[in-house]
Amino acid sequence: MRAMVYRGPYKIRVEEKDVPAIEHPNDAIIRVSLAAICGSDLHLYHGLMPDTRIGHTFGHEFIGVVHEVGSSVQNLKVGDRVMVPFNIYCGSCWFCSRGLYSNCHNVNANATAVGGIYGYSHTTGGYDGGQAEYVRVPFADVGPAKIPDWMSDEDAVLLTDATATGYFGAQLGDISEGDTVVVFGAGPVGLVAAQSSWLMGAGRVIVVDHLDYRLEKARDFAHAETLNFAEYQDIVVELKKQTDFLGADVVIECVGAEADGNLLQHVAGAKLKMQGGSPVALNWAIDGVRKGGTISVMGAYGPIPNAVKFGDALNKGLTLRMNQAPVKRQWPRLFEHIRNGHLTPSDMVTHRFPLEGIAEAYHVFSSKLDGCIKPLILPSAA
Repeated sequence: MRAMVYRGPYKIRVEEKDVPAIEHPNDAIIRVSLAAICGSDLHLYHGLMPDTRIGHTFGHEFIGVVHEVGSSVQNLKVGDRVMVPFNIYCGSCWFCSRGLYSNCHNVNANATAVGGIYGYSHTTGGYDGGQAEYVRVPFADVGPAKIPDWMSDEDAVLLTDATATGYFGAQLGDISEGDTVVVFGAGPVGLVAAQSSWLMGAGRVIVVDHLDYRLEKARDFAHAETLNFAEYQDIVVELKKQTDFLGADVVIECVGAEADGNLLQHVAGAKLKMQGGSPVALNWAIDGVRKGGTISVMGAYGPIPNAVKFGDALNKGLTLRMNQAPVKRQWPRLFEHIRNGHLTPSDMVTHRFPLEGIAEAYHVFSSKLDGCIKPLILPSAA
């Protein structure tokens, strides 16, 4: 089969790999019909995440058709059209039984924190991802779900991570009716977080970014107010001015390890890798939320320490909530929101590339070219 293969920072190519085989009776082999590149894939592409090994295939957002099933799989059959959450989880451990699918205890021998994730380095289990023609899906009776007949492929693939994560970010914000919500980052997760905040009762939603085309999308897609932090000497002071000098009730941080806005922190974290990424957006969130407020962290960071203003968070009495999204837990509500037109994930898609053009896709997405917000990958096996 053809698959995207990592060859080092900024170096990816499409190569021939063996079609994955059934390794356990509860495995399924999925023929990928549509995949996506996530903003967190760029952390791998840029060499920011540790233990990203040569030969690894990325891609944790994908849907497809069941090609083969193991002998114990009961819920899927060959030919089923399925969506696969980015979490790999067993469904029966202490954490899974409490809905913490992203923290499964049985799928990742390399860490005690996160569970397994498709295509996201060996720190999350070393599983190959879906930017390929075929992918092996463990615990096939637990993770994948059949795509409803009424749902489009593009909505379905965005439910495997970006939409579920943005919605989860708004959930963790514990938004009360009338709250002012600030979202840092106008990428796909931030856009959905902003759109979801209205569903949860926000009275005002402000999206902060520095790319005009993404801010325009936030206004159009999420009906949010927008601020370009590059236009202000201090974005935190501007946010205070916008909120009666109290700060926002809720801040949702959707930027993560490669945040711009402070040259020293960006170079130390994202370029020299002296930290688990640049903490700029997270520190702005701590400074910009009101005392007693809530911060929801959806941005991805590496496992090594960051220069985060934890003392300020303590003294302000903040509630910080965060996790990798337990995707499948969000699906029942998200299905209804999409069916009713309250959430419109596929409206974020700006680019579509064949698998053979994936190197160009990563370049365009990474370099913020051509107004790229969400690129999809169409494998030739589809």
